[in-house]
Amino acid sequence: MTPPFLLPNDQIRIVSPSGAIDPIYIDGAIKALTSWGLQVTEGEFSRAEYGRFAGTTKQRIADLQAALDDTEVKAILCSRGGYGVAQIIDKLDFTKFIANPKWLIGFSDITILHNAISNLGIASIHGIMAKHLTELPATSELVQGLKDILFGTLPHYKIPAHELNRIGNAQGKLIGGNLSVLAGMIGTPFDLPYDGNILFIEEIAEKPYHIDRMMQNLRLSGALAKISGLVVGQFSYCDEDPLMKMSIAEIIAEAVKEYHFPVCFNFPAGHVDYNLPLVMGEKVKLAIYKSDTSLTY
Repeated sequence: MTPPFLLPNDQIRIVSPSGAIDPIYIDGAIKALTSWGLQVTEGEFSRAEYGRFAGTTKQRIADLQAALDDTEVKAILCSRGGYGVAQIIDKLDFTKFIANPKWLIGFSDITILHNAISNLGIASIHGIMAKHLTELPATSELVQGLKDILFGTLPHYKIPAHELNRIGNAQGKLIGGNLSVLAGMIGTPFDLPYDGNILFIEEIAEKPYHIDRMMQNLRLSGALAKISGLVVGQFSYCDEDPLMKMSIAEIIAEAVKEYHFPVCFNFPAGHVDYNLPLVMGEKVKLAIYKSDTSLTY
């Protein structure tokens, strides 16, 4: 199910369910979203700080639950990732959200929320958050891309070929997000519906052998045997390890070599400045050729 697209004067709520955020980025996001003709509100504790977290667990639950339940809120922007959603995901009630779906936006630790929403059969947006909205110009492709999706225009991406790509075509719902978050959810109620779907993965600041361990986790759990395609995003600040005898891309290619689904490497999404928005839980067509790769909604 695709949530209703936004209209002028619709309300978007900013919440902080994970890490604490510099308030300057919330101010910047409010300015950007207001320029789109939206009414911007924020959670009571969106600017709170409790150690590394944006408030206590009770405060973060209260803010996110209020945003999920409020029928006047048509979209929810998570201010940043970090860490914290795993502490609260099982305390949330999605009953009113299911009755009145709305867009949820974010990435990184917000992957857990994308998982939960995908399991409900509802689409969400893996995309830029408050920092990007503050620092990027309004004309940025990333800012315009997020705006286009929210107001009803889904993207069509075409990117250059990568030497490790596996040619082929696949269709299915796009699922996934941050690899370490996905691995941490395997075997829980917030694991993904892998069957016949296209998996997207990205990562930041993980050692190559940690990445291999997580890929093996996906393999041993049976997740990789179920998917119809794999989109490998950006693996940022993941330094190469000569003792592994393979690059990070090669580690991933090795982990999926026994399967026959198409694989796209170096998709421009993840913990990078050029982080293209993706609609998770929505059906896509993945077409990988020798010359290029396309991802189409």
